[in-house]
Amino acid sequence: MARILVVEDDRHLRTIIKAYLQAEEHDVELAEDGETARAFLKTGEFDFLILDWMLPDRTGVEICQEYRQRGGSALVMMLTARHDAKDKATALDAGADDYLVKPFDQIEFQARVRALLRRQGSWGSVSNKIIVGDLVIDTLKKTVSRGGAEIELRPREYSLLEFLSKHKGQSFTAEALFARLWNTDSVAAQETVRMHVMTLRKKLGDDNALNPIIVSSRGRGYKIADS
Repeated sequence: MARILVVEDDRHLRTIIKAYLQAEEHDVELAEDGETARAFLKTGEFDFLILDWMLPDRTGVEICQEYRQRGGSALVMMLTARHDAKDKATALDAGADDYLVKPFDQIEFQARVRALLRRQGSWGSVSNKIIVGDLVIDTLKKTVSRGGAEIELRPREYSLLEFLSKHKGQSFTAEALFARLWNTDSVAAQETVRMHVMTLRKKLGDDNALNPIIVSSRGRGYKIADS
């Protein structure tokens, strides 16, 4: 699961792209203009940026250039109706990793995202491993180990652990976690998340640990321990 920022001013297309990405179990944030995107990029870390070329206040190319100049290392895909070779060259020279012309097919879009994510780590500062104490999460291989011993997790358990680890120290209610990780509606959202957290804690050995990886607090939800 990657953390992805989608910057697109067309609300309908934003919704479609989010659905495509969530179907692949990615964590998706949405921005409708350059200023909102800038705020996201200042306060959060992303693995992947999807930028529309034409935005109300600035271009996706400008956002990409500024991001790279500040040392931003996330993968970048540019979306645009422009199909001229010179436009593609402009985007790639600005620091984009790929260029997709609208309208695009869902299958091709998802395949391009997967292909780019397989390259994650080609930018020097991007790491494919999240380390929390003696817990190691390999986000490319989708494996988890603790104290050197590999832990077998189901896909949803892995997504839950990776998401919380990427937001270490930040608490999420069961409802918020369900909305982010389960791309469906359910009246049993809280119980669904609670059961997954309980099973995940058991597999991680948190049940009897003095310093558990996943902690919870009444009214605030679940998070990865600060230390």
